[in-house]
Amino acid sequence: MGLLSLLRKLKSTPDRELRILLLGLDNAGKTTLLKKLASEDISHITPTQGFNIKSVQSSGFKLNVWDIGGQRKIRPYWRNYFENTDVLIYVIDSGDRKRFDETGQELSEILCEDKLAGVPVLIFANKQDLFNAAPSAEIAEGLGLHTIRDRAWQIQACSATKDEGVHDGLEWVCKNIKRK
Repeated sequence: MGLLSLLRKLKSTPDRELRILLLGLDNAGKTTLLKKLASEDISHITPTQGFNIKSVQSSGFKLNVWDIGGQRKIRPYWRNYFENTDVLIYVIDSGDRKRFDETGQELSEILCEDKLAGVPVLIFANKQDLFNAAPSAEIAEGLGLHTIRDRAWQIQACSATKDEGVHDGLEWVCKNIKRK
């Protein structure tokens, strides 16, 4: 390895590592989102039975993203991953209106956890490419996001499969961490 390539490698080393927790109900698109962020193939995704971890570079940060399964039986274990979380990303299936109450309840419980106090939250309103998808403004209103006063938050419309809105959400994450 030459000196120039060594210097390039040092220059590309991120300034800071962040621990990001990726949560949401089963089938919301968390793993698809994670694989898109890592530039991996999304043609064969199976439900996450435990967790997936990927490291992604973005805006001078190394993002260590923990994708935890969202099946009902796994959700009680989410709290085991709360410690040292820098950012919470919560993914919602915008086309699954029947589960909006359930996802809202889960998000409310998470935001009350002491270990996540003050942690910025990005809500991805995923699957916006579906014809029946609720717009992010409707989801924000339905979840009462405007009442959140103890942390920075953002709702971002996206389609993980089409890679739309995902990078806008990550930019928000990096900007809000830089303010800390």
